[in-house]
Amino acid sequence: MKAIKLLPLVLLFLVSSCSSVRVSTDYDTNTDFSNYKTFAFYKKGIDKVEISDLDKRRILKAVESELLAIGFVKSESPDVLVNIFTKSRQKVDVYSNNMYYGWHPWYYGPNFGTHISQYTEGTLFIDLIDANKKELAWQGIGSGALNTSGKISKKEERIKEFVAEIMAKYPPGIED
Repeated sequence: MKAIKLLPLVLLFLVSSCSSVRVSTDYDTNTDFSNYKTFAFYKKGIDKVEISDLDKRRILKAVESELLAIGFVKSESPDVLVNIFTKSRQKVDVYSNNMYYGWHPWYYGPNFGTHISQYTEGTLFIDLIDANKKELAWQGIGSGALNTSGKISKKEERIKEFVAEIMAKYPPGIED
């Protein structure tokens, strides 16, 4: 009976864990990030990203919004160039929820079965390139389940979540 009461909590955990974005960053430790005040998008790199133009615009709009919110200004002669890159792959999770209470010759306890979920995991890379040195200064990487429901509002919400979670780690050193 306890197992039945815990089942909704387990399912809630599984659903919520699928919605989170795992973020990591890397950066040049010799860079003074307080010198970066202006940005522009690196068109050459962004044009190579193999996603729809609509999704590119959604990502770039979200990145621009986050950068403006932390005090950057869009410029024709920027301090940093912003580039993006994406990857995706199919994931399969198998969760066995077999709750057996003991061995009986005719009974082997409750069996809640095996659950299989398939989803697309996406990874978004956001690169900040020093415009003068032409070197990567900071990279944020976010990975998580993508919204494939077909609802545009959900897709836009998920893209904003990815970008916000990644950009929350900029500038580096805040959480170190």
